[in-house]
Amino acid sequence: MSNKKNKIVFDLETQKEFKEVGGKQNLAELKISVVGAYDYATDTLKGYLEDEIEEFEYLLQDSIVIGYNIRQFDFPVLKPYLKNTDIDSIEMIDIMEELQNILGYRISLDSVAEATLGIKKSGHGLQAVEYYRRGEIDKIVSYCLDDVKITRDIYEFAKKNGYLKFKAGWDIYEVPIQLK
Repeated sequence: MSNKKNKIVFDLETQKEFKEVGGKQNLAELKISVVGAYDYATDTLKGYLEDEIEEFEYLLQDSIVIGYNIRQFDFPVLKPYLKNTDIDSIEMIDIMEELQNILGYRISLDSVAEATLGIKKSGHGLQAVEYYRRGEIDKIVSYCLDDVKITRDIYEFAKKNGYLKFKAGWDIYEVPIQLK
C-alpha cells in the first residue's frame, strides 16, 4: 500500500439555521441535509444524504480533506455523525483558514471564486435550508456539489499558481498562498 494519501474535497448543507439552534455555539444541532464530496482517487462527485454519512465517513479514512471553512463549521456539524473517526486526527487543508492566517480576516468563498475563477456560487446556505424544508433534495445536492467543485477548482488554482484572488468592493486583490 502506498503512503500517499487520497484527497477529498467536501462541503455540507444543514437542515436548520443558526437562529433555530441558539447561535453559532451550537453547530452540532444544525443537522446535516447533505454532504457533497469530490474524491480524487475516483475523480467522482457525490452527494451523501443524512442517512448515508457512514459511507462518506469511510472516505475520510486516511485522506487529506480539503474545504472552505471546514475546521470551524463543517467538521463541528459533522462530528456527531462520525462513529469511527477522530476529527483531530484528520489531515485537513482549510482554504479559508489559510487565507485568514495571511490576511488577518475572513474572505467568503464567493469572493474568492469570482476573483480567481470568474464564477459565482449558485446560491447561499440559507437557500439550501429552504430547499430542505420544501423537500427539494435534488436542489440541495446540486447546490452543495457546485460549492465542492468551486472549492476544488480554487484549491487546484492555488496549487498550480501559488496565489488566489479575492474581491472586496470593486477591487480585486491577489494573495500569495502555498497549499499542499
